[in-house]
Amino acid sequence: MVSSLHEQYGASTRKKGMVLVLLLAVLLLLVVYAAMAGTVKVSLRDIIWSFTGHSEADAMTSYILQQVRFPRIVMAVLTGMSLAIAGVIMQAILRNPLASPFTLGVSSGASFGAALAIVLGASLFGIEQVIRSARWLIAANAFLFGCLAVFFVYGIARLKNSSTTVLLLAGVAIGHLFSSGVSALKYFSNNEALKDLVVWLMGGFWGANWEVIKLLAPCIALVFILLMAYAWDLNVLGMGEEVAKTAGVKVRQMRLVTLLAVTFIASATIAFSGVIGFIGLVAPHISRMLIGVDHRYLLPASCLSGAILLLASDTLARTIISPVEIPVGIITSIIGAPFFIYLLVRKRRDYWN
Repeated sequence: MVSSLHEQYGASTRKKGMVLVLLLAVLLLLVVYAAMAGTVKVSLRDIIWSFTGHSEADAMTSYILQQVRFPRIVMAVLTGMSLAIAGVIMQAILRNPLASPFTLGVSSGASFGAALAIVLGASLFGIEQVIRSARWLIAANAFLFGCLAVFFVYGIARLKNSSTTVLLLAGVAIGHLFSSGVSALKYFSNNEALKDLVVWLMGGFWGANWEVIKLLAPCIALVFILLMAYAWDLNVLGMGEEVAKTAGVKVRQMRLVTLLAVTFIASATIAFSGVIGFIGLVAPHISRMLIGVDHRYLLPASCLSGAILLLASDTLARTIISPVEIPVGIITSIIGAPFFIYLLVRKRRDYWN
């Protein structure tokens, strides 16, 4: 009996490992395709020559690959990973399968911060005097207000012993508060500022560069390592908060640490990419279908799924009517909304009965 259980566990583990390897292979193939696709067609040979410094590599092609396409590809991968991780954690700690990184007001807060910088050229704590680049000012504002929104939500929830219900309701309230601020700034903005704000709110990777990637990549890697350390605790929390406390899990501490961690990376990526919806909702569910609910495998699977979904969406956005580019947020919404409706219809009995 014991040996049979060990064999079943081993088979399950090998299957999950194979799924992760398959997702990684799909992502790598998609990276190569994304580098080749675009207004300027690039061959696989050009890619190899460009990154090996081959003497016959074309200078213009090398520039397009190294300074335009690959920064954008890496930025899409990192953003997809961070939003997917945030989605997994939000759904776990709130115990709500329809939670996403934006449930607690991160996107609304970030949008308000970006709107403030775009329309008024103003920032929190007067940091516009330090930050000379308008792009960095927008990013800093979006990050600060995204974090601020979640701090407000968590502070309200603490008044009710960090209840998940209060967290959700406070997130809705704070989200609407910041959304009204964005609407007000749209109303009072001039035509040029309004255009810039609308484009930012649609989401995209037009401004991706290696400087931003060097800033984000280590942050996302550290947060991923931290969250993997909580994988077992998250598994136990899935059986109920009381069961988790009985098993010795410090639920309040875990909820605070993981919430702050995912808020940090979600706000950081939103700050540079704009608001990109549905990745944090769809990727975790796809990963659960493929690999189950064990967070030791669900977290890396969601990372890879989120990266694949967002990179595929961005590649489609910039090639479907090339040379015109569609904001990637439009593509992810077109993909994500039907899936969201599918979840509501298929799981209706689980949620409301």
